[in-house]
Amino acid sequence: MYLTCSTIILAISVAATRVAATPFKFPLPDGFPNPNPAQLAKIEKEAGGPLPDGPLPTVLKSTGVTTLQLLALNEIFEVAYFTEFLANVTNEVTGYDAKAIAPLSKQYVIDALTAVVNQEQLHAAGVNGILKSGNQSAIEPCEYQFPVTNFTQAVVLAQTFTDIVLGTLPEAQAAFAADAGDESPLIQLFGGVLAQEGEQVGFYRFVQKKTPSAAPYLTGGSPSFAFTAIQSFIVPGSCPQPLSNINLTTFGPLTVVTTPEAKNQTLEFVVPGAVSPAANSIVYLTGANVPLTVAISNVSTVAGMSHFTASFPFESGFANGLTIAALVKGAGQTYKTNDAVAAATLYGPGLIEVD
Repeated sequence: MYLTCSTIILAISVAATRVAATPFKFPLPDGFPNPNPAQLAKIEKEAGGPLPDGPLPTVLKSTGVTTLQLLALNEIFEVAYFTEFLANVTNEVTGYDAKAIAPLSKQYVIDALTAVVNQEQLHAAGVNGILKSGNQSAIEPCEYQFPVTNFTQAVVLAQTFTDIVLGTLPEAQAAFAADAGDESPLIQLFGGVLAQEGEQVGFYRFVQKKTPSAAPYLTGGSPSFAFTAIQSFIVPGSCPQPLSNINLTTFGPLTVVTTPEAKNQTLEFVVPGAVSPAANSIVYLTGANVPLTVAISNVSTVAGMSHFTASFPFESGFANGLTIAALVKGAGQTYKTNDAVAAATLYGPGLIEVD
């Protein structure tokens, strides 16, 4: 199966809007995001373990605050996504019935998603607890809409955004290490979260009959790529706190029109603005490789949207799983780090899943 998150969103967003006209809203029946002690105990039981009981940081540096805000925003989004996914399977909504999930049993899928929902609730509560301990405001839920209408689409999208999380958490650990002080214990804590998310994505890949582990080294990212990706699921204007309070960049959308495959090919991209081969390039992040810059060509404009192509040299050493594409300022520039790519990005991330 060769699908991209961008392709999924482009192809079914209209259908999803019709089917899921009512946005997903909090709070949940179990009290999340503010469960009482009895509700929290039930969440912990269904999650398979409790919140960490060690001391929390009381002093957070600005980079650490931004990192934790991003992580909380993501964890709450994931609670919303998997709660809706679980409800669709439980209630056998069209496209999520027993036939759609075969050969898996309905109860197995319900048990798996129930664990994930409760685990993500604890991730979110844990991150917000750290923010509050450091005298920062907790991140509050927004409203969400998800561009999936059946079980297969839901699993593919779950794999894709979990892959983004797996690339973001090492960045978070690096930020906590650089800040040191009170934040140092967070390195190990989020190493555990990183491992837990890896277990999740193995399940999503297994359900698609993919090898559970995609590649020896997974694709890294940069916080602003994750921040931008999360916002594609948030109903505009629905967040109690302005997203501009989080000190990260929101990029313009980069849509991958062509369905990528595990071979060298040419991809078509679309952005809502002017581009030029003399002023822009595509950069790919794949595996643990140094970012790869390729030229763009065949630029045309239709109704204010710029269409262009770029090579996708998969056979030159790309990793299976997630590849991130970004349209950057400048032609032919080279970059040593993913963060340097993000600093030059105008449109992105283009999310490509190939394996």
